[in-house]
Amino acid sequence: MSELKYIDRLKFEKIFGMGGGYVMDFTNRTFRDFIYQTIDKDIYDDKYEGFSGSKANRLRKFWEVESNYLAAKLNSNLLEYWKSLNIAPDKELNDLYEECLRVCEELKQDSMDEHIGAIKPNTEDKDFSTLANLIRDSIEKNEPETAIDRLHTFVVKYIRSLCNKHSINYDKNKALHSFYGEYVKHLRAENKIESEMTERILKTSISILEAFNTVRNDQSFAHDNPILNYNESLLIFKNIACVIEFLESIERDDKKEDEDNKDIFVDDDLPF
Repeated sequence: MSELKYIDRLKFEKIFGMGGGYVMDFTNRTFRDFIYQTIDKDIYDDKYEGFSGSKANRLRKFWEVESNYLAAKLNSNLLEYWKSLNIAPDKELNDLYEECLRVCEELKQDSMDEHIGAIKPNTEDKDFSTLANLIRDSIEKNEPETAIDRLHTFVVKYIRSLCNKHSINYDKNKALHSFYGEYVKHLRAENKIESEMTERILKTSISILEAFNTVRNDQSFAHDNPILNYNESLLIFKNIACVIEFLESIERDDKKEDEDNKDIFVDDDLPF
């Protein structure tokens, strides 16, 4: 459930005009369509019925049962819609709007939102995209423990694609940490790592990925296992996401460098 405080709920209720069961100028249909297009949720699902089933009570129930991430995402989009209806609000309403935006940002910081962006495929592969979407869905639902096995598969595909990209030889039959180690050697050989500390962190992550193999096999839905608890699953997800984010930054820098080099053109046929 979200950690939206009571006093903050009152702020959103006021700006969204939730008195009398309404939410701004939404009809039942447009309210349903807006939320579905924003977060892929049906606000008229029974779990959001609340006290009376009105639009306002369904939104209150949504805040109660959904994660910080989803509450912040929906509220941010509702604020954007409110802004479009109120092009020139008075100072009091504008201050309330800014305060509600701040609350949304705080909720995002308390969620895993900052890490979700790391879970995206680095190849044009439909199955890879489907896998990434399934992981993001579990994280958005604040259920990292249900995504551990899929996250492991994602990292395997991600690291293998990096090895293929850089023509790094690896044994496909070996475990994840093995060919990840080959990629780290490549980074060192290509002078992509500037500090000894960064190199140590990357080497340490080899052993982390080795342990990830065990978690995947013995503590995830990959097999008939008792799954790992929420807090440890969250810790694993955040650490793996941080590694991926760093590797992605290196790959982006490489791509930019290649593009810059292509822009350097020397014409040997100049007539002087």
